[in-house]
Amino acid sequence: MPLAVAGATAPEAASPTATKPYIALVNGKAVSVEEFERAFAVTVRQKFYHSTPPEGEIDKVKREVADGLVDKVLILAEAEKRGVPVDEDRIRETLDGYEQRYGNSPQWKATRERALPELSRELRNQQLLANLEAQVRAIPDPSEKEVRAYYDANKPLFTEPERVHLSVILLKVDPSSPKAVRDQARAEGRDIRERLSRGADFAELAKIHSGDPSAAKGGDLGYIHRGMLSEQLHAGIDALKPGEITEALDVLDGVAIFKLIERSSAKQRELADVRQRAGELLKREQSEQAWKRFVAELRSNATIEQEPQWAATQTSRGP
Repeated sequence: MPLAVAGATAPEAASPTATKPYIALVNGKAVSVEEFERAFAVTVRQKFYHSTPPEGEIDKVKREVADGLVDKVLILAEAEKRGVPVDEDRIRETLDGYEQRYGNSPQWKATRERALPELSRELRNQQLLANLEAQVRAIPDPSEKEVRAYYDANKPLFTEPERVHLSVILLKVDPSSPKAVRDQARAEGRDIRERLSRGADFAELAKIHSGDPSAAKGGDLGYIHRGMLSEQLHAGIDALKPGEITEALDVLDGVAIFKLIERSSAKQRELADVRQRAGELLKREQSEQAWKRFVAELRSNATIEQEPQWAATQTSRGP
């Protein structure tokens, strides 16, 4: 659940005020338009840098930012209610860092008295949010029964993919080279392929002709997992039996001839071998579910009123 809010990253950060209209009232506390606009600007910069957001994305981002601001109000109120601790020394150290970094800045001097309390408040809020979330997510380790059920339901996560042991002869061609250069490499590749079909040693020809770093090892690439090569290349390699070679194929870096040395089928790993990873994945999933339930419960018990003129920015998760 993203809390899309503006952090205390600059000394000129201004406080949210209710002088502009609000987008929502959360248990009577206003989420101002000013706060929304600042958080929205930060989120757009983070998501899209300086590029134009794709069509239809702006409304989605607005909803996410509005949701995050509503959630922030609710979570902070709950943290205060629970007495979640904050590290005041750490806050003071951070503020001292601002003083040292911006102390000679005329802008800092002009805004210091107003900015420091706001920065302190924002730093405190950030700790409250993080510490409460850590408390909620601190769930017990899953039981052995739960881990086994997770393993059984998610076996693809614990399956070693098919592997192929390959060697290659690569005739390197710069992608920007003219067509004549690539045509020459294709002709050389066909000649090498013909020599291989007549019994020439693949490793020896790789050492002589290949421009790949594997040339010194006779072209040996080791084991390649599916997905490490293009599907087009895999399609050609899939048709090979151990010891067979492909035709001279166009690849990004030039022209290549592959030899299949060995094929290792996909293999399901036993639970005993992946017990720790399965437990970690399950606990991460359960932690995320616990946090989502917590925020949903805060919302279900809250009174959230939208300002009518901001109906287009309605949160996607109502009370």
